[in-house]
Amino acid sequence: MKTWIGAALAALIALPVWALEMGDDGLYKQPWIRDTFKDLREDLAEANTEGKRLVLFVEQRGCIYCHKMHEEVFSDPEVSQFIDDHFFVVRINLHGDTEIVDTDGESMSEKAATRKWHVLFTPNILFLPEEVPEDQSAVESAVAVMPGAFSKGTTLDMFTWVQEKRYELDGDEDFQRYHARRIQERNANRPESEKKFD
Repeated sequence: MKTWIGAALAALIALPVWALEMGDDGLYKQPWIRDTFKDLREDLAEANTEGKRLVLFVEQRGCIYCHKMHEEVFSDPEVSQFIDDHFFVVRINLHGDTEIVDTDGESMSEKAATRKWHVLFTPNILFLPEEVPEDQSAVESAVAVMPGAFSKGTTLDMFTWVQEKRYELDGDEDFQRYHARRIQERNANRPESEKKFD
């Protein structure tokens, strides 16, 4: 009896404290990813009604970089809460067959849309403005595109930069300069051994 209890306890201790939940499609679930009909014009209108920004997450089954983002970045409460508070997230499957309607009104499968948007790898995050001209696709109207996996600092800075509409500001602080300034601000109060450059 003691051996069985000891083995069960050892197995329980070996489990990760936080486990990613995955859907039947092989894509990770997050509470802030919306399950919509994927008519991006309707999603944009709903995002605006909620006072949020529409964001398209392009991911695929088995993507190690998507896994990294979900496990190391999106699992962070600060990042997750910021996304939930300010963004309306719709996931697009790079190889998916679900029909979507692009912001220009064209209807096609997810995989056809990602080809149209020239998405070659995942994750790929497209940030849309509040208003999109009727003749522009999602990628044509995007105010920013975040291609690839990044650290918490870079990811949070990109979401913040978009949420604050810094892409509209005149001046010399593009995203790279904004991000560099934010790194300096985060490091200002850290001991030398704890400084990060993400």
